[in-house]
Amino acid sequence: MKKQALLGLMKSYYQPSQWQHPLTNLPMTQLALHSGCPLCQHEQCHHYHTDKLRSYYQCQQCQLVFVARNSLPDAKTEKAVYDCHENNVDDLGYRQFLKRVAEPLIARLEPNARGLDFGCGPGPALAMMLTEQGHATATYDPFFAPDHTPLQQQYDFVTCTEAIEHFHNPQYEWQQLLRLIRPGGWLAIMTKLVGTPEQFANWHYKQDPTHVSFFSQATFKFLASRHQLTLEFIGADVMLMQSRASSPTV
Repeated sequence: MKKQALLGLMKSYYQPSQWQHPLTNLPMTQLALHSGCPLCQHEQCHHYHTDKLRSYYQCQQCQLVFVARNSLPDAKTEKAVYDCHENNVDDLGYRQFLKRVAEPLIARLEPNARGLDFGCGPGPALAMMLTEQGHATATYDPFFAPDHTPLQQQYDFVTCTEAIEHFHNPQYEWQQLLRLIRPGGWLAIMTKLVGTPEQFANWHYKQDPTHVSFFSQATFKFLASRHQLTLEFIGADVMLMQSRASSPTV
């Protein structure tokens, strides 16, 4: 991470604008003014925390913690932060980090499974690691691999590592993930989980201005129940979810 560049961006104040988000194609004003929880649409959302940069709210149904809609970064700010990331596909340390999700997923896949790495970033190391193990893996990222062709089919597995916390409109993006999984397919997610309000107050994870949606174990349990998915927590930050024999409920 290029720390000075990121620190400069963190000090910026973000206001909603008219640009269209590259994944949802919805105007930012529509997202920013949308009431209720951005994940489950529940109307009861209470203030959770405020720091020097922005305010956060928590849904009383799914427990998602999310930033105030007028604090969502614009596309230019997002891209500038992502350009500071140094995720090299040949970096052994980065590959070791991704093994936390790759190894338990591979252990559950049938031979020659086909997958998609959703939100692959500028260095699609996970897709390469899975492909090397015989599981051909396509890539999609609204900034670095924006071709929507891979989104037009279903897969045996979909990975979403260190990406779900960036979702501006998580209801739409979560439904997109579900549509990509074939019946019986796997969804593998890696993201840091919300703990207590006291822990959140000093949590480094929220300091990244592009982190805007914060999930907890309760949030994933809610989603698994609503969409008829099995759910396994692997370690502190990996979730494996499997759809039933029929297509997951979107």
